[in-house]
Amino acid sequence: MSIDSKINTIENFDINEIISAYTKHWKWFVFSGIVALTTAVLYLRYTTPEYIAEAKIQILDENSSGAGLGLFQDLELLSGSNKQVADEIELINSRSNFIEVVKTLGLNTKIMAQGNIIDTELYTNPPVKINFIAADSIINKSSFEFYLQLSSTTSFGYAEEEDMPLKVLSFGTNIPTPIGDIVVTPNMENFDRFKEARIKVVVDPVTVVAQNYRDKISISTYEQMSNILSISLQDPIKEKAVQILNELIRVYNKNAIDDKRKIADRTSNFIDDRIAEIYTNLSSVDQTAEDFKTGKGVTDIASEANINLNVGVANQQELANMRTQLNIAASMKDIVEQQDSFEVLPGNVGLTDPTINSTTSKYNELVLERNRLLKSSNEKNPVIVNLDQQIRGLKRNMQSSLSSTVDNLGLQVNALSNQQAIFNSKIYSAPKNERALRDITRKQETTEQLYLYLLQKREEAQIAVASTAPKSKIIDYAYNPSPLPISPKRKIVYLAFLLIGGLIPFSVIYVRNLLDNKVNNMHSLEKVSSSIPVLGELPRLSKKEQKVIVKEDRSVLAESLRIIRTNLDYLIKTKSAENGKNNIIFVTSSVPGEGKSFLSTNLAMTMASTDKKVLLLGADVRNPKLYSFFTGSEINKMPVKNRKKDVGLTEYLYDNTLEVKDIINPMLVFNDTMDVIYSGRIPPNPAELLMSKRIKELFEEISEKYDYVIVDTAPLMVVTDTLLISDYANHLIYVTRAGVTEKKAVQYPMKLQEDGKIKGLSFVVNDVKVSNLGYGGKYGYGYGKSQKKWWKF
Repeated sequence: MSIDSKINTIENFDINEIISAYTKHWKWFVFSGIVALTTAVLYLRYTTPEYIAEAKIQILDENSSGAGLGLFQDLELLSGSNKQVADEIELINSRSNFIEVVKTLGLNTKIMAQGNIIDTELYTNPPVKINFIAADSIINKSSFEFYLQLSSTTSFGYAEEEDMPLKVLSFGTNIPTPIGDIVVTPNMENFDRFKEARIKVVVDPVTVVAQNYRDKISISTYEQMSNILSISLQDPIKEKAVQILNELIRVYNKNAIDDKRKIADRTSNFIDDRIAEIYTNLSSVDQTAEDFKTGKGVTDIASEANINLNVGVANQQELANMRTQLNIAASMKDIVEQQDSFEVLPGNVGLTDPTINSTTSKYNELVLERNRLLKSSNEKNPVIVNLDQQIRGLKRNMQSSLSSTVDNLGLQVNALSNQQAIFNSKIYSAPKNERALRDITRKQETTEQLYLYLLQKREEAQIAVASTAPKSKIIDYAYNPSPLPISPKRKIVYLAFLLIGGLIPFSVIYVRNLLDNKVNNMHSLEKVSSSIPVLGELPRLSKKEQKVIVKEDRSVLAESLRIIRTNLDYLIKTKSAENGKNNIIFVTSSVPGEGKSFLSTNLAMTMASTDKKVLLLGADVRNPKLYSFFTGSEINKMPVKNRKKDVGLTEYLYDNTLEVKDIINPMLVFNDTMDVIYSGRIPPNPAELLMSKRIKELFEEISEKYDYVIVDTAPLMVVTDTLLISDYANHLIYVTRAGVTEKKAVQYPMKLQEDGKIKGLSFVVNDVKVSNLGYGGKYGYGYGKSQKKWWKF
């Protein structure tokens, strides 16, 4: 957008004009406000007030809500049990909780007192009690209503539809219904108050009622990290809202306790099962240990292994000694058997047998004695013979002893070797037995520890079940913070309806103005006509008002025409100084019905009232309208000599014998005289007829003869007749009709003038509402202004 266009937009913007567009319809705003306030009163009168109930609870941590449950965390059965506050809000607002609340309080059954317009629920102390014989599973899913008429304390009227005749029944009687039998009993505390009243009983499905209250309840935290929750509910009955909140909190805590107890019970049952199983395993392990020790013949493997090791070492030493003795004895035996009888034997060789040692010692003594005697004697010496006999006897004894000793030592070595093998076997098998026994002992100890641990946990589980606490702490039980209803708020309702009442006419006017693409008055036309002058505007006339002005007329129409005449004279005088007389004025419009003939006639009469010679020419040969304005009794046709009867422009153009004076009709209208040339008969070829050379002669003659020549021409946008004769016009008044002519239609004649096809263009707005006369209705003409009806815009 250019700077100039922005400046023009700012200059054209007038806040007073915008405000005036609404203030001139103030009566509609007042009427709409009165209707809105009346509607608000009726709304408040018949709207059921709602009261609010509030409660506060604190969500407790798991550690504080049940000390016993913390004991199960060692078993990892309660991991992740610390819920966020947001999760707890969802748990409180769960559908199952509300279903339980509805069932407990019986909210799915309503007893209502019928009124003329609205029904009132009787909750706290109803006059009757309804008992259902059918199962709860059927009632909770049913939707049913029936009507009661409380006749007396013993009987009542019953109907399943409001318009049905009542059936008289006695209290306590089984009443068959589609949802099963019901029994109605009186509540004597409040029965007399509703005697002869009409009662409506409504049964709704529990799930539907629960969902309704679930949608109405509000749960919020005081701060972002706070554990304190505020629960509120709006309901027409204060006591009912309080009971619902208290019951909801009770159900929430009860369910939380039940859940914890279920966990504790499951844990306890699990522990009992595990104790039974582990007890069996423990018995089996003990039996295995017993069987192992019995089978292996051990009691204490470590002590027995130590004893076997010590005994084995002693046995091994004894075996070594026995083997040494055996080897010595065997060697001695070989020496004795192989050696000559009269040689000395080895002595003190280490044999432990004293007999052999003494025999050997005696044998060597005898051999040495014999050898000493032989030095001084011979072998025949009886002493030596005696010694030889003794020596041989000792040698035989020695051989016998050695043989016996070797045999005994061999047996002892074998026995010690076998015994050493047994000791070695026990020593070598001790680690394996110890390992096996250690595995059995370890399993036995583990099973025993687990058994003792579970016995302890079972006791703790019993403590946990007994000490289970609610999940929440009630800070404030449900209460009504205000005895006044929270909804509807009277001041807000009045203000809202008043705003709506003002918004409706405002919106209608705004939308109408926004969608309005029509010319409404001279001010709106000037916004689109650019530099083309707007001569004035004509007011809208009622059917009873005069369509033709009279002499010394002071009406709004007359004043409007005088303004147009003055502005037109200014244009004529401005151009006449340059282009001669300049007095031929064409009056046209976009389409028929915009008032060009109306303007032509009244403009001619207005100019005639100034004692000027005025000629009104009807150039709209296709649809002539001037005849309708000159048929009244107040209009007289003045006789003209030699004038042919009923001839006009058409006849003049056809008949070359006719002169201008032959078609002129002098008129006396309300004491003002003027000449009129009618259009004549409708020709078959109007366009070709208007192209006749005689039309130029006509305009030249009447222009010289008259002060003003007003020409009523055909509409520009419908036919081409006006453009064919537009060269003869000094001024062209383009008539627009308020509320009919579109603003874009004004661009058409402006484009024609820009192209040079017409000249002297100016505008007049016709049929303007009295409230829109002047610039945006800021001011009117002030003369003879008619009173507008208050309901009209």
